[in-house]
Amino acid sequence: MRIIRYDGGIAITGKSRALTPELHQKLTAWRRHLHAYPELSLQEKATAAFVQERLTELGIPFEAGVGGHGIVATLTRGSAQARVGLRADMDALPITEDTGLAYASKHSGVMHACGHDGHTTSLLGAAALLAADTDWSGTIDFIFQPAEEGFGGSRAMVAAGLFERFPMDRVFGFHNWPGLEAGTIAVHDGVVMASGGRVTITIEGHAGHAGMPHLTRDPVMAAGHLIVALQSIVSRSVDPLDTAVLSLCTIEGGTAPNQVAGKVVIRGTLRHHRNDVKDILLVRIGEICAGIATSFDVKVTPDIVMGVGVTINTPEEAGFARVAADKMRAPVRRDLAPSMAGEDFAFYLKQRPGAFVWIGNGPLRDGAELHGPRYDFNDAILPVASTWMAEVAKTALSAD
Repeated sequence: MRIIRYDGGIAITGKSRALTPELHQKLTAWRRHLHAYPELSLQEKATAAFVQERLTELGIPFEAGVGGHGIVATLTRGSAQARVGLRADMDALPITEDTGLAYASKHSGVMHACGHDGHTTSLLGAAALLAADTDWSGTIDFIFQPAEEGFGGSRAMVAAGLFERFPMDRVFGFHNWPGLEAGTIAVHDGVVMASGGRVTITIEGHAGHAGMPHLTRDPVMAAGHLIVALQSIVSRSVDPLDTAVLSLCTIEGGTAPNQVAGKVVIRGTLRHHRNDVKDILLVRIGEICAGIATSFDVKVTPDIVMGVGVTINTPEEAGFARVAADKMRAPVRRDLAPSMAGEDFAFYLKQRPGAFVWIGNGPLRDGAELHGPRYDFNDAILPVASTWMAEVAKTALSAD
């Protein structure tokens, strides 16, 4: 095909648009900069400033400070009234990086261990493609979201009037997926990812001398029995044909090896795909905590904060996601099971129809899985991710 114009790293051949090696190189540099300077949820000030600088370079207008550090950029072409949203998340995790990369995190104990640096860069790439593309009509909003990692960034943006100020009809997003062949696009019909909840259980006893335990009420012993008992919920209270997870991940208690502690705090997460299962989990956690409290004469207080819900693709939008992948001639998978990981994109899907896809990050290596200390976003998939986001927006607009 003959290149008839070159603009900002985008080769334009007839009516098709392609992300060129020059733009890919630029996106890679942007992504690695973001990887080197990660910021935790609710702290994405420098990341947001970087995004705003890149949007300014691209000549794309935006509004900042939407629900915290959130940014919404907007492009409009032609006279069509249809409006579509594309979303990427920007925050990092409190994980110490162990990759040895030249662009490894320069912020101690903070790491882009989930690929949000790649998601943000991919959305900037999609914006660059669409800004140079005249073959569409309507409005596209580019949502750069803070605080996805359990801090309600999507809820905050919606509360700040996201869909009133930017009245999009549909919304789309993606997550990179280690273990899925690089560049393959997985589209689910229905459930994509689980709803999650944060579990904090506080056990209060009576501290005392370890040599005189009969004068104490031991929260550490109670915690041990509680952890074992709670693990019976999924195996014995949930239908084996259903899906649930209850993972208790941290335990804190005691300061001296010769003192029975006065308090223990256990923290973890629960996940589910159906609300009926959530109800079972909540009831059984409460019952078991009450039983342990009685058995060991301690006070057990469970505190469970549920997330934004299950990520569920709507049928028409899942179809648009597949059509967009087909237009790119990207491999498509429709046979993958939903994940028990959570994704607060679910809150957007409570407000508007949409679809959330996975884009393969390549082979899964030990320690390089999502939230692993040796994880890194695969820069080779930036063209696929950026192009898919551009194509799914155009596909949805043309359908309207």
